[in-house]
Amino acid sequence: MTLLAPQRPGRSSRTAGRFWPLAVVEALATPHGIDRYLELVHPMLTVRDLRAEVTDVRRSTEDTVTLTLRPTRQWKGFEAGQFVRVSIDIDGVRRTRCYSPACSQHRADGRVELTIKAHPDGLVSRHLHAHAAPGLVVGLSQADGAFTLPSPRPERALLISGGSGITPVLSMLRTLLDERHTGEVVFLHYAFGERDVAHLDELRSIAAAHHNVRLVLAFTGQAESADGAGGDLHGRFRAQHLKAAAPWYREAETFVCGPLGLTTAIRAHYTDAKLDDRLHTEEFTPTPIVPTGGDATGELTFNSTGTSAANDGTPILEQAEAAGLAPEHGCRMGICFSCTAVKTSGCTRNVLTGELNSDPDTEIQVCVSAPVGDVAIDL
Repeated sequence: MTLLAPQRPGRSSRTAGRFWPLAVVEALATPHGIDRYLELVHPMLTVRDLRAEVTDVRRSTEDTVTLTLRPTRQWKGFEAGQFVRVSIDIDGVRRTRCYSPACSQHRADGRVELTIKAHPDGLVSRHLHAHAAPGLVVGLSQADGAFTLPSPRPERALLISGGSGITPVLSMLRTLLDERHTGEVVFLHYAFGERDVAHLDELRSIAAAHHNVRLVLAFTGQAESADGAGGDLHGRFRAQHLKAAAPWYREAETFVCGPLGLTTAIRAHYTDAKLDDRLHTEEFTPTPIVPTGGDATGELTFNSTGTSAANDGTPILEQAEAAGLAPEHGCRMGICFSCTAVKTSGCTRNVLTGELNSDPDTEIQVCVSAPVGDVAIDL
């Protein structure tokens, strides 16, 4: 079979002296689609699929890996703070996870930098930390998410992160620097200790080179030392940390990304201080979902095994795992769409929005969908 060179959507390909519309070429390639054939030539050769090639790999801490990606021509760019979905095949199964770019949105070469922390139970993060190398090709989504810098940029900005939540706020900092932002910026990062801070050398260099940028490190597991090596602040978040890091935080815009405990504590303080409108948060851990007792009736049937279990009101993903099943999933927050499955009958409630879905044979996200009465699903 002769493979056709990819063209822009809507243009034609020439073969045997005739022009064939792309739709015709794709129809001839059914059931696989033209990209399935093009990837046999090279995995980065695509017409519709967005992919990216790893061009550089760095491991700056014991449990993080920084990947530089070169996306295919379908890439539309991103805004600092947004996330992308990365897909990779592990043992023959396609896995998808969400990661935030750490680079500036104005990066000159158009490449994307991801810093990924290898969590103990993170299948994809551990795989990438151990095996990622230049030349690896991954699936990539367009950027998504509303955790972004406002326009015009705030005169004062407080960027707070914890652990691997450093990536979106680092992207914000790098973007502001590329825009020659002259407003005051404080970068407050929480980590167990100094060795756990990704990009530490760069952060210190930035703070040293820019009079308007201040770096504040808060170490939660490292005692204060006489020479200051124990960090600027110590322990978990307290309101006093804000006053020490950025005394003007009440007049600033604050951007927070980190573990649930950190974001919850900061949000509570800003609510008490009536500063909700100045706080912007992004969480990379799911908010605990409390079952709604009134909805917890009926049975949940898993069509793949024919087994049923009494509905306890939690999301279908949790009930499936409790029943011994292992559905594909990623973020557990309704973001990555890797856990979609067909609900063949019954009604479900989206635990994030409260929206009810009673249509049969409908794809739903099992991580954020709870049964309302009897439900059957293709799991």
